[in-house]
Order: sequence, then C-alpha cells, then structure tokens
Amino acid sequence: MFSQPSLIVSCQARDDNPLTGSIYMKAMALAALQGGADAIRANGASDIAAIREITNKPIIGLLKKDLADFEVYITPDFASIEEVITAGADYVALDVTHRSRPVPLEDLFAAIHAKGKKVFADCATLQDATRAAALGADVVSTTMAGYTPDTEALKTSEPDFVLLEQICQQVQVPVVAEGRFWTPEHVSQAFLLGATGVVVGTAITNPREITKRFVSALPKP
Repeated sequence: MFSQPSLIVSCQARDDNPLTGSIYMKAMALAALQGGADAIRANGASDIAAIREITNKPIIGLLKKDLADFEVYITPDFASIEEVITAGADYVALDVTHRSRPVPLEDLFAAIHAKGKKVFADCATLQDATRAAALGADVVSTTMAGYTPDTEALKTSEPDFVLLEQICQQVQVPVVAEGRFWTPEHVSQAFLLGATGVVVGTAITNPREITKRFVSALPKP
C-alpha cells in the first residue's frame, strides 16, 4: 500500500450509534471494498477479525482504550497492540501526540515491528509527525489534528490542509491525510499536496451524521 494513491475507509461506530457491532462494520467494510477502497481502518479486535474474514487488503487496526491517569487512548499499551495484531491488522494505529502515556513511543513501535507489522502514527502537529518518523513510524497521519487541547482552536469544518502540506514537505515517510474529509474534491486536494493516502470515515460510513448534514440544509421555518 501507498506505492500509489490509496483510499482508506474508516469503518467505526461509537457505542451510541445504531450501526455498532461487528456484523455491521463487516458489511460496511465489504461495501467500501466493493466501491474500490484500498484499505480499511477499524477499531477493536472483534471488528478487525470480522473484516479480515472478507478481505486480504490491508487493515489499519486500533484499539480505543481509556486508561486512568493517561491522556492518549488509541492503542496506548502493549496489550492493545497484541489484541489488534492477533485480530488480523497489518498496520497498528496509535496516538503519537505529546500527551501523557503509559508506555514510551519507541517501546510501542519496537513491539509492533517485532511482530512484523507496521506503525501508523496518528499525529496532531508537525512536531508529532517528525518525531514519529524519527522513531521509525512507517506511516504518519493527520488523524489527531484538531482533537487535542493544543490544536482544537485550529479545527475547522474541513481538513487541515496547511498541516498536511507541512508534513508532506518535511517528513520522508508516507503521509496519510485524515480528518473531516467530506468530498471527492477534498481527497483530490490532499493528493495534490503530497499525501500518499487519504482516510475517509464519517462521510462514507456514518449515515446518521450524513443525514444531519442534509437536514441542516433545510429551510428554517
């Protein structure tokens, strides 16, 4: 993957979403793959394993886990890594932001590589991306941009193209754009700026939020 422009579809559902459940995420992933997706991003062992049953294409796996006293929650420890890899992920996504964590990044990266898998670094800033690349990340992504205390003021309704361009210019590993990609035009722009992949989630796989966007366009009474 990433030898040519790649579209990654994120198939995830929060607990309050009617589509929560591996049977639904498996179906969503199959639909995305039939539509031409090059890879799937999925959360949790059950969803990853279910999606692995239907495809040999790359799966970017993660495990969202809240740990007391620590701020990062995307695949934050060794147990999370083991669970994601055992379920069938090819890439392990993890939060690499400058926030408190239970295990140093270099140790997490080493554990992933020791299993023969690749590190997909979810970044919020240019500094996150450059540090992750220096530590051996195989891919860096803009996943966390706008979702950390030091970047939330920069968040808009659209992708952070400024950050994406900065990372593409200064980091030598593949760069994936993620976060608030709503249109094919957004995706095209990301590739023009140098991205090797784009993750699209809500705009494809969350009918509830898509419906809300259309409802917001209705004339006000």
